[in-house]
Amino acid sequence: MIRSALMNVMTAAATKAGRGLKRDFGEVENLQVSVKGPGDFVSMADKKSEKTLYEELARARPGYSFVMEESGIHEGSDKTHTWYIDPLDGTTNFLHGLPIFAISIGLAREGQIVAGLVYNPVTEDMFVAEKGQGAFLNNRRLRVAQRRELADTLIGCGVPHLGKAKDHPRFKAELGHVMARVGNVRRLGAAALDLCYVASGSYDGFWERGLQSWDMAAGILMIREAGGFVTDAEGGGDMLTKGSICAGNEAIHGQLLALLRAV
Repeated sequence: MIRSALMNVMTAAATKAGRGLKRDFGEVENLQVSVKGPGDFVSMADKKSEKTLYEELARARPGYSFVMEESGIHEGSDKTHTWYIDPLDGTTNFLHGLPIFAISIGLAREGQIVAGLVYNPVTEDMFVAEKGQGAFLNNRRLRVAQRRELADTLIGCGVPHLGKAKDHPRFKAELGHVMARVGNVRRLGAAALDLCYVASGSYDGFWERGLQSWDMAAGILMIREAGGFVTDAEGGGDMLTKGSICAGNEAIHGQLLALLRAV
């Protein structure tokens, strides 16, 4: 585990917010739920978690800017640092009692992601990465998988929900193209964790479109620090703006990207 002052701040904030999520998860049937759109829900648990993360991080690093799922952009006096916060990635899983969700915190310095954390409070899996310091799951250093043949791989993906019906045709075309070449495909419903599973070698690769910056910021650094490759789905480096991602080790990333480009 990384023990820097910055990571201590991030882990403390995530642990505190995680206690609330874990408590609410145990009483999921009593949660107050509002509807953002078809198939895309937000609960009071999201908002409580975000409030805790904002308060803890703002106190520890005053002046930093924030980009948050629920509250939007908060401009700080320090224009060189920005937190990317997803207080509950995998909200639909959470509301259906599936313990596959996480808090995600990424920090960018002058536009470059320099620290990331993804924390599942139910399993207590804490993924952390700091630029130049490696990536870790709890106390275990992470490395991407070394498979090089698509037929041997397990590839993760994201499926556009009901509210993104216009994206269904392209996804189905991409999925069909990928399924015909890889060993198997998984969809877990929490992109921040999916990216960490690429970093840990559980997945050989991952792709998704329609993401937000807070979904990806921490996971991008996690994969890079674990020796992997990350681009947007067109092969560029503008993941946070374009909202798409393709990741894996060098060989699998290149082959997966070629399959997506061929659709």
